[in-house]
Amino acid sequence: MTLRLKAGLPSLPLETLKSLSLQRVITQLRSAKGMLQSWMKNHHGKQIHLVESIPVGLYQSSPMSRQSIADSWLHLLDKANSSVHIAAFYFTLRGADLESTDSSDSQGQKVFEHLKRLESKGVKLQIAVNAPQTSTKDTAELAATGAEVREVDLKAVTGGIVHTKLWVVDQKHFYLGSANMDWRSLSQVKEVGLAVEDCSCLAQDAFRIFGVYWSIGGANNGSLPPYWPARLSALSSSQNPLHLKFNGVPAQSAPPQISARGRSDDLATILTVISDAQKFIYISVMDYLPLSQYTEPLRFWPAIDSALRTAACTRGVQVRLMVSCWEHSPAAMFTFLQSLLVLNRPPLKCDIDIKIFTVPSTPEQMKILFARVNHAKYMVTDRVVYIGTSNWSENYFTQTAGVGLVVNQTGSEVGKGQQTLQSQAEELFLRDWRSQYASTLPADDVDICPHGQH
Repeated sequence: MTLRLKAGLPSLPLETLKSLSLQRVITQLRSAKGMLQSWMKNHHGKQIHLVESIPVGLYQSSPMSRQSIADSWLHLLDKANSSVHIAAFYFTLRGADLESTDSSDSQGQKVFEHLKRLESKGVKLQIAVNAPQTSTKDTAELAATGAEVREVDLKAVTGGIVHTKLWVVDQKHFYLGSANMDWRSLSQVKEVGLAVEDCSCLAQDAFRIFGVYWSIGGANNGSLPPYWPARLSALSSSQNPLHLKFNGVPAQSAPPQISARGRSDDLATILTVISDAQKFIYISVMDYLPLSQYTEPLRFWPAIDSALRTAACTRGVQVRLMVSCWEHSPAAMFTFLQSLLVLNRPPLKCDIDIKIFTVPSTPEQMKILFARVNHAKYMVTDRVVYIGTSNWSENYFTQTAGVGLVVNQTGSEVGKGQQTLQSQAEELFLRDWRSQYASTLPADDVDICPHGQH
């Protein structure tokens, strides 16, 4: 399994790069080989779960077959004995934070109350949250009950934001995925994530991701230190992966990183997964845009797009891409997707299919802002599973901080009652792909997503 962090450092101006002494920063993020060797000893009992949030009203006739993200969070909090560390984009776990009275905020309320009770259990809670926060109600109340909160102004460092959604509990368990610390992410938005239990080697690496954010948040000038302390160095690398077993099925792992020498960043990981696929590539992502989405002037950014074209047209790999349609969908996305889809016509006949996933809404549900959307960000191939926190446009890979996890269980022998994470993710994707909520992308319709931005 591969755990990777991107920090967007290439986007910094040359003068800033010099002042931050990034070459020295990079050299400090080396693998701690001695510690790695001690953790290379296998331990059984590690558990990894694919978890999801399904919006109210979706798949009503089909019972949920996997643990919900809300339940996985509550379970992790119940297991906490000493510490909980959370890196988040923002905190709005209660409807009151948004002046909403919708009853579907109940799961977020439960999570919030569990967080408030940690102090009374003797559990330390530290939160690193993107700055500035649009709402500080949750973090202020948690701070009043004993939590330590640091706002992380990543914009001052890379021009981006902290888009990470990461939990580390007791440095033994962790969660990462698309769900924000938001009640809507638990009941009104479709999300996918991973919960990992009893795996201290990976959890301690995930904790080091948190430590980087915590360090930046503690710096008054919003800059990177000249040297990262050794305690934040990654514990393994893609060259020296940990060999683990999850649910009795072996997996490989390499840890978090911030553009450290010899390590791949999030984009490099995605491109590697695409190039490694032999039979199929299934992608579910909210936004897919080969552009610099949040900078002017717009720049064409073909890195992932070119990789998918190569996979389908050169290697004959089946590519299925599913994006979201909602009121914030960029209209340009569908034009780019049509340019990709046209490759499946004769004479090329590249095996590319694209669908648009729309979460239906009642009139009341439409009143809930920034909800009713498929917000998942994952990819599954015939070989691996990738779960991330980033949308697929340039700024998320050059300026914005996020995490991605790759699980490779290729060639594993699966016993009775066991299922690889790859097969679970494939099953989840195909359920959505074949559902009534997924429609085929038309080849030439310019008004594909009437709710989107134009």
